[in-house]
Amino acid sequence: MAFIDLTLARRLEATHAWRSIRYAQAWGQLHPQAQSVVHEIGGGWLTLSGAGSPVNAACALGLHGPLSEDDLDGIEQLSRTADVPPRIDLCPLAHPSFVQLLGRRGYVVEEFRSMLVYDLTKHASTLPIPDDVEVRQAGPDLAELWIQTTAQGFSEQDAPTQEILDILASNFHARAGVPFLAWWEGQPAGGGGMYVHDGAIELGGDSTRPPFRRRGVETALLLARLAAARERGCDLAMAITMPGSASQRNAERLGFHLAYTKAVLVRPSKSA
Repeated sequence: MAFIDLTLARRLEATHAWRSIRYAQAWGQLHPQAQSVVHEIGGGWLTLSGAGSPVNAACALGLHGPLSEDDLDGIEQLSRTADVPPRIDLCPLAHPSFVQLLGRRGYVVEEFRSMLVYDLTKHASTLPIPDDVEVRQAGPDLAELWIQTTAQGFSEQDAPTQEILDILASNFHARAGVPFLAWWEGQPAGGGGMYVHDGAIELGGDSTRPPFRRRGVETALLLARLAAARERGCDLAMAITMPGSASQRNAERLGFHLAYTKAVLVRPSKSA
């Protein structure tokens, strides 16, 4: 496992930020009437795609030096204009002065996330893909099926709400995104995405329909995307999971390692 220094942290955070940027751009194309914001600020990026969007946050901040009060003012003003709370996706290698600034502004921890890394230059995992699982890249003709399948997994409902379908549609249509579908004995069982930036990939959007869980579907999706990334000449893979989750356990079984734990910080409305 490589030592996680500032240079590697910058690359990981930039890869994640660009996934959010392309998601926000896809959202804007799919919903022209909605406000979608991509704003470079303080060495990082702020992305906003309306209330409830998974990318409403500023990412990769404080990795190129201190941030100013004006930088944070800009993030908070744009967030308030979009009617969402100011949210910071904080890397623990960020400049200490930025952490202190967030403390003075009243930011609190909303959740923690595990940043997992995988060296694609090493040997591929020897874990077998179950014979009953088939995984392949989902082209435009499978867009509706991919969105429906992943939405069924996330919602644990056969008929997901339109809101969930819309959220996942931007994952499928994001530029530099490569969606994959998994079938179990011919039935759509799960899906996931691979988001490419500068020779690195982020794996995300993984979802398995409830009837097909514990059958190796997520593992098969992970292995297929790692193989596809190697074929593209990528050297680094990353995934962000909830700490201690089944997704983290599955990734670590394949050779992913914990790089660091991130904090998502939010400024409550009463102090905004």
